Amino acid sequence: MKALDELTFDNRFARLGDAFSTHVLPEPLDAPRLVVASEAAMALLDLDPAVAETPVFAELFGGHKLWAEAEPRAMVYSGHQFGGYTPQLGDGRGLLLGEVYNEAGEHWDLHLKGAGMTPYSRMGDGRAVLRSSIREFLASEALHALGIPSSRALCVIGSDTPVWREKQERGAMLLRMAHSHIRFGHFEYFYYTKKPEQQALLAEHVLNLHYPECREQPEPYLAMFREIVERNAELIAKWQAYGFCHGVMNTDNMSILGITFDFGPFAFLDDFDAHFICNHSDHEGRYSFSNQVPIGQWNLSALAQALTPFISVDALKEALGLYLPLYQANYLDLMRRRLGLTTAEDDDQHLVERLLKLMQNSGVDYTLFFRRLGDESAALAVARLRDDFVDLAGFDAWAEQYKARVARDGDYGEEQRRARMHAVNPLYILRNYLAQNAIAAAESGDYSEVRRLHEVLSKPFEEQAGMEQYAQRPPDWGKHLEISCSS
Repeated sequence: MKALDELTFDNRFARLGDAFSTHVLPEPLDAPRLVVASEAAMALLDLDPAVAETPVFAELFGGHKLWAEAEPRAMVYSGHQFGGYTPQLGDGRGLLLGEVYNEAGEHWDLHLKGAGMTPYSRMGDGRAVLRSSIREFLASEALHALGIPSSRALCVIGSDTPVWREKQERGAMLLRMAHSHIRFGHFEYFYYTKKPEQQALLAEHVLNLHYPECREQPEPYLAMFREIVERNAELIAKWQAYGFCHGVMNTDNMSILGITFDFGPFAFLDDFDAHFICNHSDHEGRYSFSNQVPIGQWNLSALAQALTPFISVDALKEALGLYLPLYQANYLDLMRRRLGLTTAEDDDQHLVERLLKLMQNSGVDYTLFFRRLGDESAALAVARLRDDFVDLAGFDAWAEQYKARVARDGDYGEEQRRARMHAVNPLYILRNYLAQNAIAAAESGDYSEVRRLHEVLSKPFEEQAGMEQYAQRPPDWGKHLEISCSS
C-alpha cells in the first residue's frame, strides 16, 4: 500500500493545452477535517486506508497542500441544459488536480469539487456545501456497490468556511474519481465554437486513451460512438431497473465513458412512480424517471451532431438506432433477474409492465417488493405481499401468471431461489431521508451517521445485523423531500 506522497501522476488531459482547460489553484478551506472516506476508492489508488486519518489527508483534499506533480486545471465545455444550448460552461467549482495511475496501470482522474472560483464560475462562488458533498459521496459509492457504473468518491472534507445558499452553510470539498471527466459537452463546445483542430485533438485523445479497441475497426470514430451508445443504453437500463433518478441529464452531465456522473438532485424511488420528478426545479418534468430513457437518446443525438465532422450522418443515425433495442434488451434482462427468472419468454415484458402498473396504483415500495419477493417460494411470497396492493383482483391475476411463469422456469429449490434473487435485489438503498438524517448529524459536527450509512450501502445485498432501520420504508416526511440543484 502507498502513502500519499507516493502517488504517480501522468497528467494527460493537461497536456492537451490551454484551449481545453485553465490552470487554477484550489482555494483552501478553513479548518479542513475528514468527514468520510471510502476505503474501496482509496484501494483504486493503492492507498493505505490509514492515511485518511492523518492531518495531511485533510490538507491535501481541503486545498491547503498540493503534490508537486499535480497540475490543477479547470476544464472548459458547453452543453444543452434542459433542452437549451449554453455556449460555455466548464468547471465552475471543480478542478482536475491530475491523473494518477495505480500499480495495475489504471489511470484515475482526481477531481476536487468545491475548490473555489475558476474562469467558468459565472455568477457562482466556486464552493460546494457539506450536504451536497455528502450526497454525491454516498451516491457514487452506493451506485458502484449496486453494480451501476458511476464515478467514484474518495472523501469529503468539511470546514468552517461559510458559504451562502438559501442560508449560511459550511463549505466542503469532495474528491471524486473517474477514468475520465470528459463529457458530451466537451465535444459540443469545440463543435459549436468552430475549432476543428481542437475538436480533432479531443477526439483522438478519447479514442486512444479510452476506446483503444476501436482503433482496430475500419471506422474508428464510428466504432467509438457505437460503444458510447451501447454503454449509455446499458447504464440507463440499470437506472430504470433499480429505480434511480438522476435529475439533471443535461449533456454537460453525461460522461463520455457512459457512467453515472455529476450528482445533483438525484433520488432512488421509494414508492414506485413512473412519473416521479426528483428535481423540484424541473417544472416541466423533462428529467422525470420515465423520461430518462428518451432523454438518453436525445443526449446521444446531441453528441452525434457534434461528431458529424468525423462520422457521416447516415452512419450516426444507424448507430443511434441501436439505443432503444439495446436498452430494452438490457432492461428486460435485469427485470427478469429481479423476478428470479433464469430463462426468457416472449410475454415477460408484459409481465413486468403489469406489475409496475399495479405498483404505481398502490404506492408499493419499489425496492422492498423485489427483496421480499425472493424471501421464500413464489407462492408464499406473493401471498405475503398481496396486502400491499389496492387492486387485489388485479394483483391476484398477476400473481397467478407469475407463479405459472416461475414454474415453467424450473424448480431450483427455495434456498437457491432466495440466494439468486437476493444477489440482485438490494435490501439497502440510498433513500433521501437516510441521506438527510446523515447530513443533519454532520452539519452539527457528528460524522458517525455518514460513515455508518456509507458502510451499510457498501454491501447493499447482504443483510447486516443491527441495521434493520436502514431497510425500512421511509416515514411520510421522508417521501416528500425537495432536492434542488443548489449546492
